[in-house]
Amino acid sequence: MASPNLNMRDPVMYRILHSEHHRTGNKWCIYPMYDYAHGQSDSIERVTHSMCTLEFEDHRLLYNWFIQQLGIFPSQQIEFDRLNLTYTLLSKRKLLQLVEEGHVSGWDDPRMPTLVGIRRRGYTPEAIRNFCGAIGVSRTNGVIELAMLEHFVREDLNKRAARVMAVLRPLKVVIDNYPENQVEEMEAVNNPEDSRAGTR
Repeated sequence: MASPNLNMRDPVMYRILHSEHHRTGNKWCIYPMYDYAHGQSDSIERVTHSMCTLEFEDHRLLYNWFIQQLGIFPSQQIEFDRLNLTYTLLSKRKLLQLVEEGHVSGWDDPRMPTLVGIRRRGYTPEAIRNFCGAIGVSRTNGVIELAMLEHFVREDLNKRAARVMAVLRPLKVVIDNYPENQVEEMEAVNNPEDSRAGTR
């Protein structure tokens, strides 16, 4: 009880809940708490490094203590800062509210900052990997500019996307000094970054 870490002061290992479980029915009424189950699950599955966001940093002492007391495979908990982007809502609770209230069509709505959402927006896996590689893993709270993510998307698409043009609202132009049956065609490259993309 004298520990400066509140998590170490008489930690709760499990709770008793007399409720039917979807798999075991009424056989058990004991449900392990997160701090008790976390290290054991990692140990059983032989997870060497358990990656958590910084809000679990003060739980690491308890994580290690349970593993030591049980004498099981010593998984190691490591904390890192969560990704924060400017102008972007990343709270799962708030994103769920947007879905449930019908403000977006679902988790794969292109406006959603989810993997399925940004995939529908045209972001490639390579662009996301390059972005993650550039920002790295940090232990300090920070906010990454959304423009940086968009830079990596543009950079990746610039290498692979075909160039096309369309005239959405054409204007009719009459040229009166050009031979009536003469046709001229011009060739344009599909991607100036990749000659293998051919021409059109």
